[in-house]
Amino acid sequence: MDPHAYKQDFPILSQRVRGTQPLTYLDNGASTHRPQSVIDAQIQVDTECYSNVHRGAHWLSDVATDRYEESRDRVQQFIGASDNREVVFTSGTTASINLVARGWGDKHLGENDEIVISEMEHHSNIVPWQQLAERTGAVVKFIPIDQTGHLDLEAAEDLISSRTKVIAFAHASNVLGTINPVADLMRLANAVGAVTVLDAAQSAPHMKLNVTDLGVDFVAFSAHKMLGPNGLGVLYGRASLLEGMDPVLGGGSMIHSVSVDGYVPAAIPTRFEAGTPAIGQALAFPAALDYLDAVGLDAIHAHEQQLCELAHRQLAEIRGLTILGPEPAQKTGIVSFVVDGVHPQDLAFALDQQGVAIRAGHHCAMPLHAKLGIPASARCSFYLYNTEEDVAALTAAVRKAVNLFS
Repeated sequence: MDPHAYKQDFPILSQRVRGTQPLTYLDNGASTHRPQSVIDAQIQVDTECYSNVHRGAHWLSDVATDRYEESRDRVQQFIGASDNREVVFTSGTTASINLVARGWGDKHLGENDEIVISEMEHHSNIVPWQQLAERTGAVVKFIPIDQTGHLDLEAAEDLISSRTKVIAFAHASNVLGTINPVADLMRLANAVGAVTVLDAAQSAPHMKLNVTDLGVDFVAFSAHKMLGPNGLGVLYGRASLLEGMDPVLGGGSMIHSVSVDGYVPAAIPTRFEAGTPAIGQALAFPAALDYLDAVGLDAIHAHEQQLCELAHRQLAEIRGLTILGPEPAQKTGIVSFVVDGVHPQDLAFALDQQGVAIRAGHHCAMPLHAKLGIPASARCSFYLYNTEEDVAALTAAVRKAVNLFS
């Protein structure tokens, strides 16, 4: 693949920042940018077919409703789900995981039941389970990571018991980039009949994601990390599990009927989409999926690993710099690091002055940073439009910053 050709499709990447600096955007783990085709799709929705869905009695509402459901079908095809009723639109990965924790967890967990997650999880896959434990009396257990940034599967096997009801884990770490062994964790979950929740926010944009092949029960991801609009997320759930879940939000659209005596929820997935949904975002999202399919998820993953390997080699030559996590072949295109004597926030500020956009902080993964014995880290994250020149710009900017602070 030629990232230079793809980069031309993204208008925002051609600008200069801080006056004269060309933009080197390496914060894709937080949000990716949108190609012109997605921008055009958003404009087309607003100028031609925007209307509220599922409730209008006019032509424009019919068109918007048809396209909204076509978007659901497109997501079903993209992730390999067997039924479009298993695709729920939410506001993002965070909302999707919270929906499972409340809609399924509140109904099925009780005193001393166990929720198993890992030390490398994003807060969005920690806090909802801690809140569920507070509500139900369940216990949250953490699978430790080893020194290479991988999950300790032997420890996981010891942690998981007959009382384990939920195992929730990231497909790929948003800090270390580690790609977790879904098949091994599924084997442990199936042995005790636990429900599995996969946080795919950092994998769906970068790797082929077939939920049927993976065998997981729930999968959550966000459109804004995969060239799509912000404010839109997806929850995949097995139809049999979704049908047994209570709605979390009450209001318009999510009901079959309402009376003074109570209500009857709508069928899935509508019962989980209360109120006016993110209509424009949902209608534009297929343009992002079409773009990703045209490039190819396998090609994207291979390209990112090449950039990751190059970044590892170049950054490792900088005095006092330590790269976190496993080798490039075992992770997505994320390179997080620390530099002796330089706070990551100061480093990110110095890089920004040179037009290089990275992220610094705990990346909503405080337990992981505590395990690593550091308060924060610097993170660069690649995507399909990043080039070897971007890696060179990163390395030069870090080297200059380190020399400045030393």
